[in-house]
Amino acid sequence: MESLFQYNWQIRDEWLKILEPISEIELLRERNAGIGSIMKTLFHIIDVEYSWIRAIKNEPDVTFDFEEYKDIKSMRILSDKLRIEIKELLTNWSTDMEYEMVTPGWDDDIYFKGEILRHIIVHEIHHIGQLSIWSKEIGIPVISTSFIGKKLMERS
Repeated sequence: MESLFQYNWQIRDEWLKILEPISEIELLRERNAGIGSIMKTLFHIIDVEYSWIRAIKNEPDVTFDFEEYKDIKSMRILSDKLRIEIKELLTNWSTDMEYEMVTPGWDDDIYFKGEILRHIIVHEIHHIGQLSIWSKEIGIPVISTSFIGKKLMERS
């Protein structure tokens, strides 16, 4: 599962790089579908990922203000900063944790930790599809989403 998180992060980093030269106006322009804009969608991906990780750790959710992350540089800094904590959880993940149950602070339902991790993965992939459509609209190349060839399964 760690390789799928690495995949999402690699794709996210590629999006952040390719979006650097795009104007803030274009990145914040409201669009059909998704969360509304390219920047709001990137923020949402990062925020949701971290919120669910905090739930898995039985720690309170941390609220971030989108107004503080309306440019690519600050979005990248937030993504990199939160990734450190997520990597630690993934490094210490064991199959014994798959069916441990948690109730996130924002929800009354109970979830398996393993299903939450899988939700985080597919949630980002879903939104990456929206970014791909929007990139065509603004005339920038679409990031390849192929898992094959990204060398994420190589042993160190």
